[in-house]
Amino acid sequence: MADTLKGIPRPLVRVNQSVIVLSVLLTWLTGFYWFLAIPLAAGLLGLIFHFNPVIRLSARFLRKDRSAYILEDEDQQSFNQTIAVLCLAAGLISYLGGYLISAYIFTAIVAAAAFVAILGFCIGCFIHYQWKMYTYRRKQGSPR
Repeated sequence: MADTLKGIPRPLVRVNQSVIVLSVLLTWLTGFYWFLAIPLAAGLLGLIFHFNPVIRLSARFLRKDRSAYILEDEDQQSFNQTIAVLCLAAGLISYLGGYLISAYIFTAIVAAAAFVAILGFCIGCFIHYQWKMYTYRRKQGSPR
């Protein structure tokens, strides 16, 4: 039974994505780029220690049992979180270094990807699938 409940309930994934979008918007509106540290720290903790405080805190507000929600694949979410962490880190480092154009580019990429994912299309999932297909074809010796 435990194997069937492996995954992250979709509402928790959406909350994590919303925190990313909100932190980027707050950074852009206020100029206080340390807002990016919130989803960056949460993402790093999730990747390294499998403990994302945003997801853990929001899990307390789930009204139904985990099995009642659509569960997102943990490996796929880890891949997506890696991309988000890289973009958030690059954005924060760019802000710290005074490279505002690259800061806006990296934060726009991560905010757009998170926002589009909230709407229902996962760019990270698409990239992950294409990568898996590429490596599969390469192993098979296919010319495509």
